[in-house]
Amino acid sequence: MQIPSHLKYTEEHEWLRVEDDNIAYIGITDFAQGELGELVYVEVDTVGETIEKNEVFGTVEAVKTTADLYMPVSGTILEFNPAIDEAEGDEPTMVNESPYEKGWIIKIKVLDPSELDDLMDAAAYQELVG
Repeated sequence: MQIPSHLKYTEEHEWLRVEDDNIAYIGITDFAQGELGELVYVEVDTVGETIEKNEVFGTVEAVKTTADLYMPVSGTILEFNPAIDEAEGDEPTMVNESPYEKGWIIKIKVLDPSELDDLMDAAAYQELVG
């Protein structure tokens, strides 16, 4: 199981990678995709909306279950990864194959950078998942 050290993590198993100008990418962790199994659908209908920290921004559907996706920090959703969007590339298994790179789910503008301090680093996330 991969837990890259340059990312931040949530207890709900989302990861966040901050880029320049408070732009961030969000996805689900390797642990989460492994627990869910093969993803068949990812739904994000909140592009353009501002979502508060811990609110649901979308869902992932696997063969046997559906799980909500939670915002790690408050932000405005700028983009839904076209590679996994049913209306575009329609490859939700990209999240299973490359959860931290090609399988990112959304790109956001972080509204309150101080909320990043509430997220876990890789060591704390490793402790959470064992």
